[in-house]
Amino acid sequence: MKLLRYLLFPIVPIYYLVTWFRNKLYDWGVKKSTSYDFPVICVGNLSVGGTGKSPMIEYLIRLLKSEHHLATLSRGYKRQTEGFVIADENASASSIGDEPFQFYQKFEDIIVSVDANRVHGISQLTALSNPPEIILLDDAYQHRKVKAGFNILLTAFDDLYTKDILLPTGNLREPRQGADRADIIVVTKCPENLSEERKAHIVKGINPLRHQHVFFASIVYATSVRNNSDQLELRTLKNRPFTLVTGIANPKPLVVYLKSLGLEFEHLKYKDHHDFSETDIIGLKQKPLIVTTEKDMVRLQPRFKESGVLYYLPIEIRIDRPSEFDTLIGNFVK
Repeated sequence: MKLLRYLLFPIVPIYYLVTWFRNKLYDWGVKKSTSYDFPVICVGNLSVGGTGKSPMIEYLIRLLKSEHHLATLSRGYKRQTEGFVIADENASASSIGDEPFQFYQKFEDIIVSVDANRVHGISQLTALSNPPEIILLDDAYQHRKVKAGFNILLTAFDDLYTKDILLPTGNLREPRQGADRADIIVVTKCPENLSEERKAHIVKGINPLRHQHVFFASIVYATSVRNNSDQLELRTLKNRPFTLVTGIANPKPLVVYLKSLGLEFEHLKYKDHHDFSETDIIGLKQKPLIVTTEKDMVRLQPRFKESGVLYYLPIEIRIDRPSEFDTLIGNFVK
């Protein structure tokens, strides 16, 4: 696969020109961007793959939901429905997508919605009898038809956009200059002991504009794995065989963390948003104990209704200067 991507390098300049010109058409006003008179916050990235968008959306939900009526709006990747959908008691990962369904299960007092056409989705949300005061756009950084009032750009510590090139050889969806649209840039999935010197080096590479703020965030793992009826302390798995199942873009930080605890396990790695087949499920049900991610759990759980072997490990993000970050968000919302 890597060889094929290198062989496709001659396409990179073409992809660059297409995406650069598309962005310029929006910058010049040739293509229309819709802006709004209420807070719309976009969370996204320049690259394909996992940068921690879902934990960031959840962080914003926790920050804002006590004082504001919130809605999340996602594309609903790989869902089996079309158009605008609001999550309700009949929602599932197949009807709205795994990440939106995760939001719906965790936060009862917000609106969770999906629509590939974000402009249409926002219009539907604002037409509700009790419309949201704030809309959080999940993975919409390249959706230029919407001009969000505030943009949060994520880039993973071990896969910085500043050191990447465009598809198909690299992982960038658009040229690096796209970072100029961000109000906040967050370097995610950082090691806990990241030094101030290393942070300064990364900030120098990012070279933020005067209005931009750069933060560093790390993943905080729970001390126990859970399901709907039980939880197990991670330390109790030290002498117990289990299988780690991941269907996310970058499982490396999770693998490193579990190994740092002295745990030994089999790792079954699937592609991001993997659609588990019946053959997959039959094989997994033979495992004595499965640990998976929260995102994978919402897809796997319905297939394991009679099995007590499936658990997930909750995560959150920790931002290095939370008060400053929260103040920036709060000032925008006000």
